[in-house]
Amino acid sequence: MKKRILALLMAGMLTVGLAACGGETSGETEAPGGETAETAGIAAEDLKVGLILVGEAADAYNKNHIEGMQAACEALGLDYDTQVVVKTNIGEDSTCADAIGELIDAGCQAIFADSFGHEQYMVEAAPDYPDIQFCHATGFQSAADDLDNTHNYFAKIYEARYLAGIAAGLKTESNVLGYVAAKPYAEVISGYTAFYLGAKSVNPDVTMLVNYTNEWSDATKEATNAQALIDQGCDVISQHSDTSAPATTAETNGVFAVGYNDDMISVAPNAALVSARINWGAYYEYALNCLLAGEAIDQDWCGSYAEGACYLSDLNEAIIADGTKEAIEAAAAGIADGSIQVFAGPLYGVNADGEELNLAEGEFYPENETSSAPSFAYIVDGITVLS
Repeated sequence: MKKRILALLMAGMLTVGLAACGGETSGETEAPGGETAETAGIAAEDLKVGLILVGEAADAYNKNHIEGMQAACEALGLDYDTQVVVKTNIGEDSTCADAIGELIDAGCQAIFADSFGHEQYMVEAAPDYPDIQFCHATGFQSAADDLDNTHNYFAKIYEARYLAGIAAGLKTESNVLGYVAAKPYAEVISGYTAFYLGAKSVNPDVTMLVNYTNEWSDATKEATNAQALIDQGCDVISQHSDTSAPATTAETNGVFAVGYNDDMISVAPNAALVSARINWGAYYEYALNCLLAGEAIDQDWCGSYAEGACYLSDLNEAIIADGTKEAIEAAAAGIADGSIQVFAGPLYGVNADGEELNLAEGEFYPENETSSAPSFAYIVDGITVLS
């Protein structure tokens, strides 16, 4: 396992400067014979884009994408209401193919989709429409395919989750955290592991229980799972799920919550400590600006906490533990300068295939170094999956 990690580290160093995490772009494309040709930008008033959302617009995850697109439009002088066509409640099934077709018919020059299961339909459509850019959040295929018009984008949200975990680790009294998780994918496992490791960095005695809903967005299941965790003694609940139900369940039970995608203080003022959020606007502004300027969009884009691609909502000053702000600021500085690695040894675990993780002191798993899509999928010591 050590050899595998070291190989990944070397691969990560070799890819510095490439497009894996926000490399430089150019307005030139390679023409036949090896020559380069300038690509024509799109006039601002002529730009139209599609946004495919997996659930309701009001769900925290989808709302975060909408707010990001609105912010990007405002920054670039575009009219969100007339230039962005939004498709909500688009499942990870053939309804996605239908939505893509409708957006193409509507004249969209770029289509963005926000859920992992949308990717196969984006990749299937892309070869038939080479002049349309297909941009997919949380996916992985564009990083390796030979299509110039497919793109993946994500952020190093595990950094923000690690910092949010610090707030939980300092607040817990039972030393048992609970986590409502959507699906057993690397994106989710990477996030909740980072949250746990952040908590453990300030509270070595902390452990964590995880409950899967197997749905991205289901308020009833999220509330049920949160309640089950509270009944097991968890006094801080966090989540990788799309609604505010874990936070409101924590509020009802007199325990605390760390949210995702949205500031939960308005719905759980006595429970919500802080939330980890992706700033999708950073990517949307970048990608739309590329379209306007006639520049190539990175094949695989990944932004960091230090770059503002992910962040924490305001701390709930009324209920956070003393020293929380200072501890988070110190850890954020360490992540930015590289002195803190989130997935650092000693760290032990196993993934669904039975592959073991065995990181010694001084070693670390290089998450997001070679792809924007998270890859850490080990259940580490100290975390117990209930269902």
